[in-house]
Amino acid sequence: MDLNAKTAGIVIGAVFVIVGIVGFIPNPLVSPTGLFAVNTAHNLVHLLSGAAILACALSGVATALSLQIFGIVYALVAILGFFSHGPMLLGLIRVNHADHWLHVLLAIVILAAGFLLPGERRTA
Repeated sequence: MDLNAKTAGIVIGAVFVIVGIVGFIPNPLVSPTGLFAVNTAHNLVHLLSGAAILACALSGVATALSLQIFGIVYALVAILGFFSHGPMLLGLIRVNHADHWLHVLLAIVILAAGFLLPGERRTA
C-alpha cells in the first residue's frame, strides 16, 4: 500500500470517528475524567471531523486540501488551548493540558499528511 493523502485521510478520519465514539463510553483515556478530557461537544467535534475527512478521502475530492484545512484548524485550536483559562475551550469544549499537547501533535501530523504526501496513488 502506498502512503498518500487518500490513505492518510482514511486512517486519520477513522481514528477521529473511533475516538469520538469511545469518548461516549466511560474509560480512563478519553472521558470527562480521563487522561484526555472530553464532553459531548468534544466528542461531536471528533465525530464530525472524522466524518468530513473520511468523506473527502473516500470520494477522492480534495483529500490533501481537506487535510491541510483540518491541520490549520487543529493548529489554531492548539494555540487557542494554551491561551484558554479553565477546562472549557470557547465555553463549549472540555479540554485539559494533555488535550492541548495532543492538538499540537495532531496539527503537525495532519499538516504533514496534507502538504507532504502525494494526492493520488503513484503507480510503479
